[in-house]
Amino acid sequence: MLKDLIIPMFENAFESARAAGDLTSEDKPAVVIETPPNEAFGDFSCNIAMTLARAERKAPLVIAEKIVKHFEAPEGFLRDARIEKPGFINLYLDGDFLCAKLGEIFSSPDDFGKNESGAGKSVHLEFVSANPTGPLHVGHGRGAALGDVLGRVLEASDFRVHREYYINDAGNQIETLAKSACARYLQDVKGDAVPFPGDGYQGEYIREIVKSSRFREGIGALEDEQALLSQAGVIAKDLILEDIKKSLSEFRVRFDEWFSESSLFTENGNKIEEAIAALEATGKLYEKDGAKWLASSAYGDEKDRVVVRDDGRPTYLASDIAYHHLKYERGFDRYINIWGADHHGYLPRVRASMGMLGHDPDKLDVLFVQFVSLRRGGEAVQMSTRAGEFEELSAVVDEVGVDAARFFFLMRSADTALEFDLDLAKEQSSENPVYYVQYAHARACSLFRQAAEEGESFDDLDEPPPGVLVLAEERQLMKNLLEWPDVVRTAAERLEPHHITFGLIALAKQFHAYYNRNRILGQGDGLTRARLCLAKCVQIVLKNGLNLLGVSAPEKM
Repeated sequence: MLKDLIIPMFENAFESARAAGDLTSEDKPAVVIETPPNEAFGDFSCNIAMTLARAERKAPLVIAEKIVKHFEAPEGFLRDARIEKPGFINLYLDGDFLCAKLGEIFSSPDDFGKNESGAGKSVHLEFVSANPTGPLHVGHGRGAALGDVLGRVLEASDFRVHREYYINDAGNQIETLAKSACARYLQDVKGDAVPFPGDGYQGEYIREIVKSSRFREGIGALEDEQALLSQAGVIAKDLILEDIKKSLSEFRVRFDEWFSESSLFTENGNKIEEAIAALEATGKLYEKDGAKWLASSAYGDEKDRVVVRDDGRPTYLASDIAYHHLKYERGFDRYINIWGADHHGYLPRVRASMGMLGHDPDKLDVLFVQFVSLRRGGEAVQMSTRAGEFEELSAVVDEVGVDAARFFFLMRSADTALEFDLDLAKEQSSENPVYYVQYAHARACSLFRQAAEEGESFDDLDEPPPGVLVLAEERQLMKNLLEWPDVVRTAAERLEPHHITFGLIALAKQFHAYYNRNRILGQGDGLTRARLCLAKCVQIVLKNGLNLLGVSAPEKM
């Protein structure tokens, strides 16, 4: 990665300047390399002179001159190093150096972009975890795309990732599902005039469940009200969970484990009771008004929380504590949850409870996914699971395709609201970002088909020879291609997969512009071969990036 080559150069220049007496600061400054927004200011820029100004008691411009005086780069690496006000040091890379570096892409094309920043550490990644009370909607789809691609990006950065879905199959929402299914069964199948629960799930999917042969056969001849209610809830939950698994599979999302909340109550002892007992042993639980309270306010929560109600029933927080306690006991290096934005308040109390149980709360990161507003025909589509007025993820995928759906869900940072334009997602034009990127890949592929049709063979491409790719846009393309591993690493370090999407759109834009302004084939063997090398590298990086997004890379469009 280019920035990794440059950082030691600035560190060595600082040490040399200090050894020569030109600088006096004892503390080694952090070296940050940025890409200037304007190409006129170089390929990379460093603000080390500004960060040293206070300690050195000198103007940043003076410090920059001292740094540049001692700056040493490998032969052929730099074309120029310039100082700009108020003290930036801007580097201009040599084009032939960039050409030679493209050989790294050719030497291992399928692996280009991968890095070792994870150092083999293990990550427990929990995402989606929607209640099995209804089909997945587009809000779940955004979390599914985010989690799946984050897992891919982390694996590309040498993390070992365990993907887990937490099935919320215990508690009030399952009881409400049972009452909803039972009422619809009595109304629609038995013809009984029974009232529907005021807080019930009203979606059409409930009617479809109770009319299914599996539901009716499972209910059989049950007449006892409690037995009927219990069985209705079990069958409805199982059918919905199967639908969720099918929708996620078709959306190219996989999990290593589906963890059932109900197992916390039943398997190998009651894990919730064990977690509560462990908290009581630490003295972090206290009783008030017949309930048991977690003293979470002392750990950054806004107030203390009830974990066991006055009637002895555990709260949702009790289940969360037990589940995360089990996670930590499994010994992962890091834990990442992806939650909806409406769960923001849960993080302080869960982290507090982990600290009380002797775990490191800083190992737990939570990404909060903001809501999706869906638009079709210029109008917003309302979504409400209880009222049945929501757009199912599977319906959206059927309408726009898996590629477009995944790409669109990742076009904004997770903490930013997303407007999903269904009409745009179906357009086959440059206005549609996923089409634009896929077309860039197909365009690069077409060059080699066209060359073959003209009797030319370029199967033995390697890095371009020096002195041939001299255009400014060629240099910019080469630099951006070589920065791709840094894009992947940044996405992994910041837990922000949208950097992949942004990087692909930027690369596609550059390549389309270059393709439209410059002929590639028929320019003489030397120039044609060099430009095809560049096109091949674009093809490789676009394909690798699309693979990280779980999006296809078509060779023809």
